[in-house]
Amino acid sequence: MNASDDDEANGLSALDLAFLRQSIALSEASRRRGRHPFAALVVDRDGNVVSSAGNNSMPPEGDPTQHAELVAAAAAAKARTPGELASCTLYTSAEPCCMCAGAVYWTGIGRVVYALSEHRLLELTGAHPENPTFSLPCREVFARGQRQVEVIGPALEDEAAVPHRGFWT
Repeated sequence: MNASDDDEANGLSALDLAFLRQSIALSEASRRRGRHPFAALVVDRDGNVVSSAGNNSMPPEGDPTQHAELVAAAAAAKARTPGELASCTLYTSAEPCCMCAGAVYWTGIGRVVYALSEHRLLELTGAHPENPTFSLPCREVFARGQRQVEVIGPALEDEAAVPHRGFWT
């Protein structure tokens, strides 16, 4: 079974894979701008990109709360009604941290598709002080809520790891 077969088995459509790859490309662009290599986009049920964001949490001018997923979710919440957000998907180059999972939950986005798992990200970042990762999968955060958020991932981890290689050393 090849990687694309694995992703199809995980419930990812060709459109899901295309948007996930778009988030990975945006993470590469974020790195080229000197920012942390993370990115996310919110897509509505019709396949329209509602919002997208790179990471802007890197010091000195960055804000540590400006993770790509949180920024994209907040922008989507301003652009769509709660009912519309329930049918939106957040595509992200890496698994949402607990802060970003909270933002997804509170904005009402109904589905998350992520590339790089938190576990694999930790292997790449190590103990770098600019990315003190939590060992708290987003599924566990969502499981504590009162509404369901569908989560699919990890997928395309090798592709999503590329922008991180050499960044955290």
